[in-house]
Formats: sequence, C-alpha cells, structure tokens
Amino acid sequence: MVRRAMRELFEAMPPENPIEAVQRGARPALRRRFYERATAVPISGGYAVRLDDKPVRTPARRVLAAPTLALAEAIAAEWQAQKDVIDPAKMPLTRLANAIIDGVADAPLPVAEEIGKYLASDLLFYRASSPPGLVERQRRYWDPILDWARQALGADFKLGEGVVYVAQPQAALAAARVAIPLEPWRLGAVHVVTTLTGSALIALAMAGGALSADAAWQAAHVDEDWNMAQWGRDDMAIARREFRFAEFQAAATVLACSL
Repeated sequence: MVRRAMRELFEAMPPENPIEAVQRGARPALRRRFYERATAVPISGGYAVRLDDKPVRTPARRVLAAPTLALAEAIAAEWQAQKDVIDPAKMPLTRLANAIIDGVADAPLPVAEEIGKYLASDLLFYRASSPPGLVERQRRYWDPILDWARQALGADFKLGEGVVYVAQPQAALAAARVAIPLEPWRLGAVHVVTTLTGSALIALAMAGGALSADAAWQAAHVDEDWNMAQWGRDDMAIARREFRFAEFQAAATVLACSL
C-alpha cells in the first residue's frame, strides 16, 4: 500500500511552481495522510525512511534512504510534518531525495558537466557599471567568493560589465571543475543551488564550507534586492522566490547533513 501510494502521489504531482499550477487550474487532488509515524532506521549502506515501519519508495520504486542518519531524519521529519493530506509541494527535501536516488545516482557525470557549464558564464562575473550603490553591493557580496575560488581552488576568473560574454581562462575553469563533488547527494545539492542561484561558484563555496546558506542566498539576490529597494516589492516575484527558497533550503540541508 505504501509503495503504491507514494508512486501515485509523486508521479501525479511533480515538483513545480504552485503559482503556475494555480494559474493553469491544474492542481491535482492531494492524498490523505495514511500513516501515524515517520521514522529513520538503519539499513545496509545508510538509513531508510519508514512510515509506520513500512519502507517508502521513490517514483522509480527504489527505497527512500539517505547516507546519514541526520539526513534521513530530516526527510522523515518532512513526512511527519504533513497534516491531514500529503502535499508534495511542501516536501522539497523528499523531492530532492527522489531526484538524487532515481536520477543523479545512476548518472552523476552529466549532472557534473551541467554544473561545469555554469562556471563559464557564472553570475558573479558580470558586474554593473552603475549606479554606485549596486556596484558596491556586488563587490561586497561577490568578491569574497571569487577570492575564495582563487585561493582555495586556484581558479582566477575574469570580470566584465553588463551582459557581454567574457571568455574565462581554461585553467580557471578546469581548477574549479575539480571541486564539483561526484558523490550523488552532494552533487545533486550543488546542482540545485547552482540552478537556483545562477552561480556554480556560490554552490561550490557552500559545499566547501566557505559560505553559509544565508550568505549564499543573499549573494544570489543582490541585483533583485537592489531593484526591489528602488522600485518596490513585486508580490508575484516574492511568492516565486519563497518557493525557490524552500528548494534551496532542501539542498542546504543535504549539504549540511551528508558529510
């Protein structure tokens, strides 16, 4: 029963922006909670999430399990937090775990290569020429990450103004790519942070312990925060950002708990 319910639940409602789902009128019906307790138990090679002592399965029918107890407990807590219904939109850590188990674990190299592509046009390379306040904010939040890349990775990147493409030294790109983790859980988390922030360097600095999750999120939104300070808040943009932040927090949890 648990296996069938979980497969139907997550196949019926893939992770998506809830605002867009509402706009399309396509929000599927949610399954009622059918278990009392969600726990984490040791298994060979890690820790599995159990619902009333029954294994949870991913959409590909694999056991939902994590490499560390802390991470498995965090996933189980997400299940325990569900109330009358099970809402996958409120379970970003479970969705990320499913993606890692069903996808990343079998094919880590294409995921690593995609992260590597972001390095060639990283958010941190492209700077504003004005106004002075924005220039200063970019320098304050982004330069320390580039300094870390230079000192810790041996990767010295070039900066440009505006959106004109800046070709990066191959030596810098190669040095930074070495830091991309190939362990599936950390790789999956780094990929999520990279795509959410537009910066592989922010993700690698987080994974390397050089940047806190809060600092990483701030660095990723320097331009957006500046624009909102000048022109006011955009409610739809804020709602989208809150949804992305939940995905970001899930990735940060994986990085913090997968060591």
